[in-house]
Amino acid sequence: MMAVLRSLVFYAVFYGGSIFFVLTAVLVALLFPQAGQAVPERWSAFHRACVRHILGIDIRIVGERPSQPVLYAVKHESFFEAIDLPTLIDRPVIFAKEELFRIPGWGRAALAYGVVPVRRDKGAAALRDMVTAARSFARSGRPLAIFPEGTRVPHGPTAPVRSGFAGLYKLLGLPVVPVAVNSGPLYHRQWKRAGIVTYRFGEPIPPGLPREEIEARVLAEINALNDRESAGSAQP
Repeated sequence: MMAVLRSLVFYAVFYGGSIFFVLTAVLVALLFPQAGQAVPERWSAFHRACVRHILGIDIRIVGERPSQPVLYAVKHESFFEAIDLPTLIDRPVIFAKEELFRIPGWGRAALAYGVVPVRRDKGAAALRDMVTAARSFARSGRPLAIFPEGTRVPHGPTAPVRSGFAGLYKLLGLPVVPVAVNSGPLYHRQWKRAGIVTYRFGEPIPPGLPREEIEARVLAEINALNDRESAGSAQP
């Protein structure tokens, strides 16, 4: 019963507040594009506060986040980590599927923040456009973040790394930092549960590795929290 009550309050507060943040982000993107990062960062922080204080989910971080530009390869179990990234990592440039940019208002705000559209199955030209955008952000010192599985994968099972990840890795020439997260058992459910979500930052993987090796290492590292005992101390 407590999980149901917490979830209902969370839905009302977070999604109600999100309407304000989205409208504000669109307005800022139109009038003050140079300030386009501020509103999404505050929305992410608002989400983190709602998760902690309403749902009772604490966040634990294991490992170091490098100070130089890198490509973070993040496990994707729920919307939790997608919204939380600007709070977890300093001003990340996030690769997101192109379909999300069709949401009214969201696409303009996302571009102003620094989200790079992933045009799936659009061939080499689309990959070159992604790399060009990503390189310009990396030169400014911002880290990059991608979900290499391409979509949400439930906690426990594994999914292959999308082929586009290896292409980005090769063309960007940046170290890759795998990030495991076990948000699924607590967050990816209608009635969310209290407990601990853990992020685990792996050691940087150097650029220049063959496709088979980089994919295998990233897949193993982002699934490092997949065993059931490490899914957090869930509470009803």
